[in-house]
Amino acid sequence: MDHTTQTSAPRMQSVPQAFVSLFLGSAPDWYKLTILGFLVLNPIVLFTLGPFIAGWLLLAEFIFTLAMALKCYPLQPGGLLALEAIFLGMASPEIVYREVELNFPVLLLLMFMVAGIFFMRELLTFVFTKLFIKVNSKILLALLFCCAGALLSAFLDALTVIAVVITVATGLYGVYHAAASSFTDIDDPTTTDDNDQRRADLEQFRAFLRSIVMHAAVGTALGGVCTLVGEPQNLLIGKVMGWNFVDFFHHVSPVSMPVLATGLVTCWAVEQFKVFGFGASMPVSIRSIITAHDIEQGKTHDTAKTIRLFFQGIAAVFLVCGLGLHIAEVGLIGLSIIVFATAFTGIVEEKRIGPAFEEALPFTALLVVFFAIVAVIHEQHLFKPVIDLVLEQDGRHQLVFMYVANGLLSAISDNVFVATVYISATREAFEAAQIDRAQFDLLAVAINTGTNIPSVATPNGQAAFLFLLTSSLAPLIRLGYGQMFWMALPYTITMSTMGYIAVLYWL
Repeated sequence: MDHTTQTSAPRMQSVPQAFVSLFLGSAPDWYKLTILGFLVLNPIVLFTLGPFIAGWLLLAEFIFTLAMALKCYPLQPGGLLALEAIFLGMASPEIVYREVELNFPVLLLLMFMVAGIFFMRELLTFVFTKLFIKVNSKILLALLFCCAGALLSAFLDALTVIAVVITVATGLYGVYHAAASSFTDIDDPTTTDDNDQRRADLEQFRAFLRSIVMHAAVGTALGGVCTLVGEPQNLLIGKVMGWNFVDFFHHVSPVSMPVLATGLVTCWAVEQFKVFGFGASMPVSIRSIITAHDIEQGKTHDTAKTIRLFFQGIAAVFLVCGLGLHIAEVGLIGLSIIVFATAFTGIVEEKRIGPAFEEALPFTALLVVFFAIVAVIHEQHLFKPVIDLVLEQDGRHQLVFMYVANGLLSAISDNVFVATVYISATREAFEAAQIDRAQFDLLAVAINTGTNIPSVATPNGQAAFLFLLTSSLAPLIRLGYGQMFWMALPYTITMSTMGYIAVLYWL
């Protein structure tokens, strides 16, 4: 008898099985079926209930893809929904292109500024590692990151600040992961007691990093609302109103300053009382690993590293001065950082430059898909009933309605788009003598604060939050849509409430 072992042929998949396996890759089957269900449902709703209902359904579906970002990157499912909407005539390619063109500075920023920050990661890791080691108080560390996010965003831009925070947190996680790789797999279900402790420390470390990056992210909103250059919509509103930097700060400060104070108090409170996912400190074992790494790095600190840190420091100074003085578009400053930081640190091979763009380009593509959804909102006038309701009010009620409407719509849409729609409608009302100049000024403040403050409620409310959600850091520290929503909730409640009170009584 021939006992020769024969290699069995691989089992052939049926066509439906192969399709399900390939469609959206490793995403769960229930998620794939849900997206397919959306694609089937949308044309039915469009032709039976009309484009207005279909538009709101599309927006809800797109938010669902963002909420499931840890199951499947939103670019593919969200892109399929956007492509279908354009194919069905809910928005034209020309309108989508116009939205992209309008937001081109943001895309330029993502392509070049985030890559520029990548080439400064050695300096950022060096500086912030020492900060994490020396500051033992978690509350103080949280306030430092929140204040730093607010201060930098007031003069720079939120996406750049978040890119820095992501780089710092990823670097810190990388230090731990490099040391932990010599241990038994902490995710192995057959663990020893030591590995159980390591896994518990890892979960605590993830919670620690989640809280730090969320404090910094909310800080960007706190600072961004205050100044003319803090957010893109601020520049838009300032241009329409004819306000300079000082004028803008003066008009907005009755709302922005109380909200800033409220945000910082909230930061202290959630850490002090350890609620809403905050309060975790860095585990002692991991602090020891990071301290040991810092000591080891100090021993191997040679002349070449000193020169690299020196030129990265010059690049950092140029970055802050360039953004603060607005000498050029943010993206072009980022390109300058790439050229300078690589030329003087010996990074000249294409294979070493390419990875710098891997973080931002998928998100850049996702943002273009988001602009396609915004084009549908614009074309189908989804926000028109809310706009009409607001403009029908008068006096203080009009201000409050404007603030609330901008806040709610910005939490589910693009806050720049919402600000554009409302400031344009308000200007038309002013030019038609429906409101006087004093009311026009107050409404502009309500629009600005409404689009900046309550929009922290959801990750899709601000581009910086969405960038954080879809970054490579998010899966490392288990920061999903629901987790971001939960951790932002105390800030949303306290800051939005204080903003409401300020608009109602102090404007």
